[in-house]
Amino acid sequence: MEGLPGNFHASSSSEEQEGPTTGNAILVSTPEHPLSSHSSGDPSMAGARDRRRPPLTGHDPPVSMFSKAQNFKIDNVNVNSFEDRQKGGWKMLLKNTAPNALHDSRARFDAPKCDEDTRVEVIKELVDWMQDCEAPQRLLCMTGAAGAGKSALQQTIAGKCSRSNTLGSAFFFSAVDPTRNNLTHIVPTIACQLGLHNPALRDAIGKAIEDDPLIFEKTIRTQMDSLIVAPFQRACASGGLDSSTFPHTILIDGLDECSGEENQAELLSAIKDCLLDNDLPFRIFIASRPEWAIRSALHSEPEGYLYQLAYHIKLSDKYDATADIRRYLWRKLQDIGRRSHDRRAHSLWPTKEDIEKLVAAASGQFVYAATVVKYVSERRGSPVDRLRAVIDWTPEGGQQTRPLELLDILYRNILSTAKELYEDDLHEHELADIVKLYFDKWKERYKEDGFSVVEEEEEDSISSLSS
Repeated sequence: MEGLPGNFHASSSSEEQEGPTTGNAILVSTPEHPLSSHSSGDPSMAGARDRRRPPLTGHDPPVSMFSKAQNFKIDNVNVNSFEDRQKGGWKMLLKNTAPNALHDSRARFDAPKCDEDTRVEVIKELVDWMQDCEAPQRLLCMTGAAGAGKSALQQTIAGKCSRSNTLGSAFFFSAVDPTRNNLTHIVPTIACQLGLHNPALRDAIGKAIEDDPLIFEKTIRTQMDSLIVAPFQRACASGGLDSSTFPHTILIDGLDECSGEENQAELLSAIKDCLLDNDLPFRIFIASRPEWAIRSALHSEPEGYLYQLAYHIKLSDKYDATADIRRYLWRKLQDIGRRSHDRRAHSLWPTKEDIEKLVAAASGQFVYAATVVKYVSERRGSPVDRLRAVIDWTPEGGQQTRPLELLDILYRNILSTAKELYEDDLHEHELADIVKLYFDKWKERYKEDGFSVVEEEEEDSISSLSS
């Protein structure tokens, strides 16, 4: 009987076979515990064995016949490895995650983050809130317009929490990535990251999935209860998890990029009902544009269901990013100039007037400054000439009443000059595909915010690239 400890001797009417062993009850003997004399066919042999071995006493350790055995049957009762079942559940979990949504995912290589010495005040406020585990509000919602720097702040906070071993999980939504632009994978991805921090929690999550293999097809609230709340409580109750030292930060970025306002509302409601109402130790940080789902939940008049529970940071109202944008532009453009082959960029470039005009055009939106830097840093041309083009595209008059209007103008000009800049290296149909891809993304994103889009004749000129 392969797999039993000791030198077992077994009798059975069935023939020996590989795999799980089945049969009627059998008698076994070990050198330490011989069969009694009446169970042997030769009484004299049994007596000899009894004389050689001292009798059992109350101090003899118990012997388990099946201490190393697994995957066998006794009287047609299947005995499977409990650990194997848990591992099977964990494997199912892995198949339902979205690796692209992780803060350090390869798909998000070189993700935007706050530049050195920028957004210092808001970063300090975020870190202080996360470290204050006694604060009554365990949910922080940060809202701001497109381009306000929410994702860069989330990425920066994720890095800080990861280094301090307080990052429980992170999920970065993306409207253009089908694995992370809906609710399908968010709960499994968060549960997986939490489980990786603690073996007892990982086993509890695996068991929950083994008990309910259809859990991934159920509502977000049911998934959150089954894969996060119940396993966490079970692991704590068993003594296998200390909630006071467990990495407690959960980051969710770009809620507005989850398709469907009803899905955004469902996630916020599940977080309240499952994570907040059950008084779990997590600190949850959500960043989003002020779309209907989060705006109504945080509203004060009439009072939304998260108004009393959430700490709300409005980037556009509380933090003026003008000084940060100015430092960012100086540092980045001077670095580009030092690396450029154009000697004009090596001294007195950029000028103070150039920087101030760009700062005014940005109107507090980091996305404008980042777009300028990315365009000027393109290796195919001179940074001096490219910056001059941006300056020339920027109308006089300082800050606008619609802060992304100048970003609108910047994108128009970058797209409309793409053919001239790249035609030496690309076939026209390839260029057309690239321009149209970025144009469509730009048009959809900013039309949602109510900003103007390219006029019909300008759109026709872009489409004509493929003609």
